[in-house]
Amino acid sequence: MTAPSSPAVTANDWRAATNAAVVTESTGLGLLAVSGADAAAFLHGQLSNDVKGLAPGAGRWATYNSPKGRVLASLFVWRAPDGPGDRYLALVGEDIAASMRSRLAMFVLRSKVVVADETAATVRFGISGPLAEAAVAALGAVPERGSAVAVDGGTAVRLPDGRYAVVATASAAARVRTLLQQHARGVGRDVWEWLAICAGVSMVTAATQDLFVAQMANWDALGGLDFHKGCYPGQEIVARTHHLGRLKERMFAYRTPGAPPAPGARLFGAPFGDQPCGTVVNAAPDPEGGARFLAVVQIDAAQGPLAIDSPDGPTAVGVPLPYPLPAPSEPRGRVRL
Repeated sequence: MTAPSSPAVTANDWRAATNAAVVTESTGLGLLAVSGADAAAFLHGQLSNDVKGLAPGAGRWATYNSPKGRVLASLFVWRAPDGPGDRYLALVGEDIAASMRSRLAMFVLRSKVVVADETAATVRFGISGPLAEAAVAALGAVPERGSAVAVDGGTAVRLPDGRYAVVATASAAARVRTLLQQHARGVGRDVWEWLAICAGVSMVTAATQDLFVAQMANWDALGGLDFHKGCYPGQEIVARTHHLGRLKERMFAYRTPGAPPAPGARLFGAPFGDQPCGTVVNAAPDPEGGARFLAVVQIDAAQGPLAIDSPDGPTAVGVPLPYPLPAPSEPRGRVRL
């Protein structure tokens, strides 16, 4: 099982991604907006990270979890840098944006909150590479890491891993595209996803919803969890995993000489024999040939080599993540995951 095909990445695309700047509007990202007098308190009670503490323009990684602690969505959420102070926005997987809006809206109840899916009303550009800052500066302002600023035509966001996203209104998208492409090479989604994989940052899509506790996908290492903020869906499992348990699975990065495996594809390896020991989260072509991907894998099998889809499927070998994983703690109780 392989991921759907997309336009081939050229040598110039890879060169721009690693030596200059690239821009794409095929990011796979959707946009949710939560506004109203109770927006901060509502989101604070739904997401895994502190929302009440966000100053205008500040943002954080977060997850939205099921009651059993499994991640239903990974998000970058920020407080609007301008306008009313009770408006928050979040980048999520585009294929789950509508369902996440509906799910969040179910819990508004009597709160003064409106949850909207603004995916169709906006264009989400992704910009990255060593010279990405100059491309974003063409819009009038450059945000710091983990923050957002108002720019010509919309909002510029700098993700904690250093990549940029520009959320443009539909009416301004053509102008924003022209400005960005004066400084960055236009590329397809494969390059953007490769950059995310190199950063060790996964994006939950429909294929991987409700599969992993947040720590399994390294959201503790990435700063997406606040263990002091109080209750939210799945908080008990996330907290118990942190304080009492030893994780059996973690997210690691891999390279395969074959085609990119599809999200949700199963992995096999010693000592698990014909039993799956991991699941692909995101994958993309690699400039060195083959593909690179992120996968949540049993720690005992993580060093590989692994096989994709079946015990005798295409092979995969590990590559380093760009950040350290928290040291495992000695289990002090029983945790059911």
